[in-house]
Amino acid sequence: MLSKLCSDPTSALHDLQDRGILYDGCTVMVGGFGLCGIPEQLIIALRDTGVRDLTCVSNNAGVDDWGLGLLLQTRQIKKMISSYVGENATFEKQFIDGDLEVEFNPQGTLAERIRAGGAGIPAFFTATGAGTVIAEGKETRSLRAPRHAARVNADDPSTAPRDFILETGLYADLALVKAWKADEFGNLVFRKTARNFNPMMATAAAFVVAEVEETVSTGDLDPDSVHTPGSYVDRVVQTVSEKRIEQRTVQG
Repeated sequence: MLSKLCSDPTSALHDLQDRGILYDGCTVMVGGFGLCGIPEQLIIALRDTGVRDLTCVSNNAGVDDWGLGLLLQTRQIKKMISSYVGENATFEKQFIDGDLEVEFNPQGTLAERIRAGGAGIPAFFTATGAGTVIAEGKETRSLRAPRHAARVNADDPSTAPRDFILETGLYADLALVKAWKADEFGNLVFRKTARNFNPMMATAAAFVVAEVEETVSTGDLDPDSVHTPGSYVDRVVQTVSEKRIEQRTVQG
């Protein structure tokens, strides 16, 4: 079984442009929540490829000088599909100036769109956002669905028809994810809240590169502890994480 380990982030991406996986205008998913669980070194390597007009799917856009904020500085991102972007002044300015297209999503909807894309589900209906600006331009249907799984009585008011909006699944050309540990085949283990969007993104792209803190030989991971099977992962690179703190709060 061939090893998927790469020597550094640059080599993990070096031939993707020649192979047509990474190109101007492609869609890239980037894992993380705030600065937790972001593939920070792969983001730098992506910046250094020089690709432009990217559509980035990520919960947020990092901060001004770290994470996806680095790609905003170089204006390599054309569109963000995100949930929260409040910590990035560069993002704010480019959006207000009309230089950056933004598709905002309720956070749960974004997570489900990615999961659906990875599961091969092209679209689904959700009540989240129905009757709000989120629903503008989207198909709306009145459907009967219980608000609580325990309530299945058709006469119960909680099962009365209500509006649901159609949301599409998301699938990317490339996904960059961050895991705690991997083996040579690419089986991934995530740690605590760094798990966030990473596992679902690893299933929802044509090519997946994982940045990890530790690598082991194939067979050394307990199969029951694997969160993402290596069959989803194409390459793995071990890095030393800086683990920056987005907002430091201390006692006075």
